[in-house]
Amino acid sequence: MTRTSSAPTRPLVYITGASSGIGQALALRYYQAGYTLALVARRTQLMQEWALEQQLEPQRYALYAADIAVIDSACAAGRRCLEQQGLPDIVIANAGISWGVDTALREDLEVMQQVLAVNTTGMAASFQPFIAPMLERGSGSLVGIASVAGIRGLPGHGAYCASKSAAIAYCESLRGELQTSGVQVITLLPGYVDTPLTQNNPYAMPFLLSPQVFAARAFKAIERKTSYSTIPWQMGLVAKIMRFLPNTIWDKLLVGKSRKPRYLQSNK
Repeated sequence: MTRTSSAPTRPLVYITGASSGIGQALALRYYQAGYTLALVARRTQLMQEWALEQQLEPQRYALYAADIAVIDSACAAGRRCLEQQGLPDIVIANAGISWGVDTALREDLEVMQQVLAVNTTGMAASFQPFIAPMLERGSGSLVGIASVAGIRGLPGHGAYCASKSAAIAYCESLRGELQTSGVQVITLLPGYVDTPLTQNNPYAMPFLLSPQVFAARAFKAIERKTSYSTIPWQMGLVAKIMRFLPNTIWDKLLVGKSRKPRYLQSNK
């Protein structure tokens, strides 16, 4: 599968959730490194405005509209990339939402379903169009953006923590399936990053990073083909402690802690 441009071939990176936050910062970091961009989001107008603000060369990016929560939409965006730009060197499944839920309330179950659809199934659907062509080529990197929140459950965060825990396990399973193929599966676990997903959190966020700093560190981890990396490293230490704390201690630490506000309550 060849790219349509007659210019010298640049490496191609495909990034979902590219209209804001981490996705946008990753797009700029990869552009600065010489990559051509395939950018995916529901809000293509925001991506276009950002590309014009950054003065990106028109021949070095393409925009694809997709709702990652809808499997057919996510897969179709990948197929359009293959047709228009060719097979990416790197696919970054970054699209994600962080909505608080209270599963004592029936109406919050649809919220939880949507979070899982974007953060977990959407990741698999973002990878799906590229797996067979990458296997045929014998190279490529599939990068799943998970979260430290996937390590332990947090109050009000049942949907988000469950989705990111599932994303971590999914990437690990896929890595095992592809380990002798030449295709790398990389799982990145951000700690707190200053994005629209976190700006309304009513609790302390230690080791908070800007999206630009996170993108720079993520770029290095992906270049090293590190299979599993927590960013920043300090949150990696916290994650290890969280993972091995007995439930009795973990539960005591959560007593009196602020919970993630319900999405439906804050969006009435």
